[in-house]
Amino acid sequence: MIRSRTALVGLMVAVGGLAAAAQTATPPDRLALLGPLIGKWTGTTEGEPGRGTVEREYERVLGARFVQVKNVSTYPPQEKNPKGERHEDLGLFSYDSARKAILFRQFHVEGFVNQYVLVPASPPDRLVFTTEAIENIPPGWRARETYVIGADRLEEIFELAEPGKDFALYSRNRLTRAK
Repeated sequence: MIRSRTALVGLMVAVGGLAAAAQTATPPDRLALLGPLIGKWTGTTEGEPGRGTVEREYERVLGARFVQVKNVSTYPPQEKNPKGERHEDLGLFSYDSARKAILFRQFHVEGFVNQYVLVPASPPDRLVFTTEAIENIPPGWRARETYVIGADRLEEIFELAEPGKDFALYSRNRLTRAK
């Protein structure tokens, strides 16, 4: 009886130790590829809406499980866009463990909601996301976001494809790190 009680106590200590180790083990950072984006960025934009300025911020949120992006692009009145425009969008990057993929959901002030998935073969300095779904647009449209990442610079290429057509450049943002 004493041996079994001692063995039981030993087993409980071992299991408790394993449980504690499991709780303190740091899970892998599934969004590490996005690390270079974290911070505030400012720059210029050009494309279909004309030329303008961009302010963007990427930050870890909700226990660092997600990366949130806030974007404001401002286009002053110009020949290509006589009334001017202020575009805002909010996005969340997440990791889908079932699919082993980084997803990006982007919510636009115009009501569009894009759900992108990271193209698996993207090199670390060039992240390419293509849409799986777009809400509030006719069926068949596709979008692609490409991020070219440098030390303190970021280029974002946004492309759209009408149903049955290839991607065409909509806008290109060139940003530098502000913070």
